[in-house]
Amino acid sequence: MNESIVEYLSEQQCALQWRSFLATLGQTLLERLGPVELRALMQCVGERFAREHPLRGCDTLDDLELALSEVWVGLNWGWATVEETEDCLVIRHQCAPLAAAFGAPALAWSAAFLQGAYQAWLGQLGAGSELAVHPGASDPQGLSLEFQLRR
Repeated sequence: MNESIVEYLSEQQCALQWRSFLATLGQTLLERLGPVELRALMQCVGERFAREHPLRGCDTLDDLELALSEVWVGLNWGWATVEETEDCLVIRHQCAPLAAAFGAPALAWSAAFLQGAYQAWLGQLGAGSELAVHPGASDPQGLSLEFQLRR
């Protein structure tokens, strides 16, 4: 797909009325808190979000993928795919509006929101405390963000 088309569509993920405010808020938070603290804050926000938006019951990975995507699609936050590998569970979040809202450089801390949400949801579904959600390989534009549930 043409780069300018992708860029245009990505920008549409965050309403124009919020874009400048959120970018300024994010920059101010980063200056006041620093990147480590801001990642921790965003992870806590994601965990709270997950508690306030519990998933329906899931018996299979397909059920999990559908339940996750129902939440995200319903909020215009993209969707999630789930894949089991030999050593981890991979969650790919597609088309999150984080880069559109805060700017692509802010993905270093803003993606922790999704990490926290996935950690809380998987914990609610029975993932033990020895398993944690970690960032994985992600697209620098934020169109595809990967997370891995592993030890």
